[in-house]
Amino acid sequence: QVRLVESGGGLVQAGGSLRLSCAASGGAFSSYEMGWFRQAPGKAGEFVAGMRWSSAITDYVDSVKGRFTISRDNAKNTAYLQMDSLKPEDTAVYYCAADTNYYQLAKGIVAYWGKGTVVTVSS
Repeated sequence: QVRLVESGGGLVQAGGSLRLSCAASGGAFSSYEMGWFRQAPGKAGEFVAGMRWSSAITDYVDSVKGRFTISRDNAKNTAYLQMDSLKPEDTAVYYCAADTNYYQLAKGIVAYWGKGTVVTVSS
């Protein structure tokens, strides 16, 4: 059973930066595909970014391309989401996700979810 714990959320002004972390335990982290999702108030959840276990492939939703960067440190069992040039529309609860199938993960079909961390971007 993989346990995922997010941290790093908070309140930031528009144009600012945050780095989210996702600490994993209870499984072979390096073999899992990792992703970040978010859910804004009153909206459906959406895929934000994903990274293959080999770190060779990354994907981003169009709205964050060029501003967000996903990374992972397999030695530390931790995934990250660096968020720069934040906008008010980035305000959401951000969730870390892990699965052995990357294509399912990207569709939101995920075996393991964290409990989320709140990001609020003020204008």
